[in-house]
Amino acid sequence: MLNNQWDGVLAAELLARFPPAPGAADVIAYAQYGYSTTLTVNDLAEGGTLVATHLNGEPLAPEHGFPVRLIVPHCYAYKSPKWFRGWEYLHEPRRGFWEERGYHVRGDPWQEERYSYQETHPQRLSSHLRT
Repeated sequence: MLNNQWDGVLAAELLARFPPAPGAADVIAYAQYGYSTTLTVNDLAEGGTLVATHLNGEPLAPEHGFPVRLIVPHCYAYKSPKWFRGWEYLHEPRRGFWEERGYHVRGDPWQEERYSYQETHPQRLSSHLRT
């Protein structure tokens, strides 16, 4: 969905208040019903990433992730889980729900990183980003 106005709490503010331990470069973001996705701490720190409570001036509807949704606008939508429940800092990265099912661990739409077969270093998200 393009041209939407998401409002909520910036993920960077939550990172500042609850920083990761040294060496934790990745996170797994959890959502309701067993969904999850892998991100980097840097993805959360990006200026537009937020824990959304509103869409276009209205509280989130259930079909858009009520009560909160993690919005990661610089990645494909599967990196923005509906019904967000929290994230876990990882010292050893692992794949989330979507990445285990063949989606790209990074998910940059501008690089067309859609599927896991496109990964150059699929074993580790942080190392993939350094390539």
